[in-house]
Amino acid sequence: MPRVSVLLPCRDAARTLGEAMASLDAQTYADFEVVAIDDGSTDATGVLLEAWAARDSRVRVFHTPARGIVPALETARAAATGELVARMDADDAARRDRFTRQVALLDDRPDLAACGTRIRYFPRRMLRDGARRYERWINALVDSEGIAREVFVECPIPHPTLMIRRAVLAAVGGYRDPGWPEDYDLVLRLWAGGHRLGKVDAVLLDWRESGERLSRTDPCYGEDAFRRCKVHYLGHRIAGRAVVVWGAGPVGKAFARALREAGHRVIAFVELDPRKIGQEIHGAPVVAPAAIHAYRGAFCVAAVGAAGARDDIRATLTLAGWREPEEWCAVA
Repeated sequence: MPRVSVLLPCRDAARTLGEAMASLDAQTYADFEVVAIDDGSTDATGVLLEAWAARDSRVRVFHTPARGIVPALETARAAATGELVARMDADDAARRDRFTRQVALLDDRPDLAACGTRIRYFPRRMLRDGARRYERWINALVDSEGIAREVFVECPIPHPTLMIRRAVLAAVGGYRDPGWPEDYDLVLRLWAGGHRLGKVDAVLLDWRESGERLSRTDPCYGEDAFRRCKVHYLGHRIAGRAVVVWGAGPVGKAFARALREAGHRVIAFVELDPRKIGQEIHGAPVVAPAAIHAYRGAFCVAAVGAAGARDDIRATLTLAGWREPEEWCAVA
């Protein structure tokens, strides 16, 4: 049996699949299988996969009706035999030493349940400022502590880079479709289960940026879905406490609304803008940062998306004696 099973869901991916396949063929680590799912493709995807399997016995292809990413991943997971499970998308390209370095990290660090790698978006001409900021943010999170600290800001492990112990993936229930991103849901279930995550400190995947990506077109990957996902798993940290939202702008208000809809009690907003201080939002006062001490015992969420705001909030709360992540966490 191979050491690594690569889950490769595909739908209408003929235009990019060749590059992805070539990057797997070129891996310096050879002890892997590819479990490829042709998820109801109407182009040449199935033909390309079958031709690949004919020339490489490590490749197995399953053809299914078009059911979506989660059923495709679960079909692949059920067929996987490796001790380690790696993800790969049909429109990305893995660097030659990706599997070698990820297997080495997991062998060296038995405390890690899973690991990712740094990424580089391509083609660069397609990148907007938001994608560049996200690339910098996600590549800065390498160690387990940093990943856990910012796990509620966004998904800290680029899912096409994931390599996870198969037993752990099974223990947390595999892939689910709760109406929000399946990759983020998996990472937060791992976090909630006390599993440690890491990352190889190197760019080992070229991540394609395209307006056709599922994350750009499916409402399950929209801002509302991400908020609902965060709020659902934040319940583990809030643990019945009242909530203070740092940020009375659009991001903070939207997050407070999602918290209330989930049954949490928002008792105050913290804001720098003097024009907002002293107002009320849905009955909760807007206070200056100096008043944060009055809310000890509550849980604080930092919901400010402006560049640099997270570091400023972290410095202020640390100076005030609030412990991260036990008493507060960043969510934007």
